[in-house]
Amino acid sequence: MLNSFISLIGITTLVLSTLTGSNDIKEKAPRPAKCPVPAMPSFSSLPSNAKLPDPFMFMNGSRMKKKKEWDCRRAEIAGLAQEFIYGYKPQTEYAATSGSFAEDKITVNISENGKTIAFTCSITYPKTGNQPYPAMIGIGASNLNNAELLKMGVAVINFPNNKIAEQMNGGSRGKGLFYEMYGSDHSASAIMAWAWGVSRLIDALEKTPEARIDPARLGVTGCSRNGKGALTAGAFEERIKLTVPQEPGAGGAASWRVSDAQKAAGKNVQTLTQIVGENVWFRSEFGQFGKTSDKLPLDQHMVAALCAPRALLFLENTSMEWLSPVSSWITANAAHRVWEALGIPDKMGFSQIGGHNHCALPDSQMPELRAYVMKFIVGDSSDDTVIMKTDSGVSLDEDRWVDWSVPSLR
Repeated sequence: MLNSFISLIGITTLVLSTLTGSNDIKEKAPRPAKCPVPAMPSFSSLPSNAKLPDPFMFMNGSRMKKKKEWDCRRAEIAGLAQEFIYGYKPQTEYAATSGSFAEDKITVNISENGKTIAFTCSITYPKTGNQPYPAMIGIGASNLNNAELLKMGVAVINFPNNKIAEQMNGGSRGKGLFYEMYGSDHSASAIMAWAWGVSRLIDALEKTPEARIDPARLGVTGCSRNGKGALTAGAFEERIKLTVPQEPGAGGAASWRVSDAQKAAGKNVQTLTQIVGENVWFRSEFGQFGKTSDKLPLDQHMVAALCAPRALLFLENTSMEWLSPVSSWITANAAHRVWEALGIPDKMGFSQIGGHNHCALPDSQMPELRAYVMKFIVGDSSDDTVIMKTDSGVSLDEDRWVDWSVPSLR
C-alpha cells in the first residue's frame, strides 16, 4: 500500500530525491499552493498492480471526496510522473525569459545561472479573426489541417523541439539547448525538456505583445513522437488551454500495462521495453520498469488527467497497429472518468479513425478538431465537444483493467 510512503504529508515544501544516476541533485516537483506532496517512494517499495491505478486515490490511501481536492491529487500525480517517467521540469524564474519579434518570428531568450540560450519560433498568421490571435503551438510542427486552423482565425507556431533536446536515437541523451543550460546529466528527458521550452515560449509571448498572439488562448499539438511531447507540455503547463496529441501511441494515449498485454497476445505494438532503448523521450531510470510495468504507480490515463480541468482531445488512428489502438481506447476511457468526476465531461475527447496514413489528419476527424478549437481557444462555446468514439469495435473490459469507480465529488 502506498500509504506506507507518507512520512512527510504535513510539510509545506517538498524536496524530492532523484533516482540513482542523477548526481544526487535534489529537485522540486511543481505543485499548486497549499498542496504538500509526500516524498516519492523507492522503486523497490512499489507494489505490483496489474490494473490501471486509481487516479482518485491519494498516496496516503484516502480517496477524493471534493472537486477542489483535484489540485492536490494532481500535484501528487505530477510528482510521480516526474520521478518515474519524465524527469523533473525546472522551475525557471519568470524574469529569466525575454522575447523579441521580427519577420513573423519570435525569439525566446533565457538567462539563468550565468548561462544564456535562445531559440526562434516561426508564426503563421490567419487572415481572419481579431488580434491578438489564439494560437496552436506545434511541437516540431503542426500536422493538423493548418489551413483550416488559419480559417478559424488561429495562428500556428512552430516550436523547434529538436533544438531544445535532441531525439535522434539512444545516444541523444543530454544534448540540446536545455542541457547546455542545466547540464547533460539533468534528470529531464527530451520530452520534459520540450515541455520546459514551451513554457518559456509562453513566457516570451506574454512579454512580447508585438507578436500579436493572445497567451490566454493557446493550444499545443504534435504527432507521433512529438505527440508524446504535446501531451507532456499540456500536462505540465496550466496556461495551455487545449492539448491535442495526434497519434502519439506509447507514452501518449496508450497505457504501458495494456500495451504489454497486447504484445503478449501477439500484437505488434510498442511497449515500454522497446521504447526505452529506441530513444531518449523518457528519463533513463524509466527502463527499470521494462519488464515490470505493473509496478508503475501511475499510467498514461493519469498523465492525461494532468490536463484536467483544461481541455484535451486525442486524435488516433486504428490503421496503425504499432500505436496500440486497443490500449489507447481503454486508456482514454479510464482518463475520461476524471473529467466526469469533475463535472466537465465535454472537456476531454477521443477520436480514433482508421483508413489514413500516419500523421495525416483525415477529413472525418476535422469536425472533432474544429469543435475543440472553436470552443476552447477561439471562444465559440456553441460547438458540441462530447466526443468519445472509435471505429475499432473495442470496449473497455472493466474486470480486466479497472477496480475503482468514479466518485461523486461534492
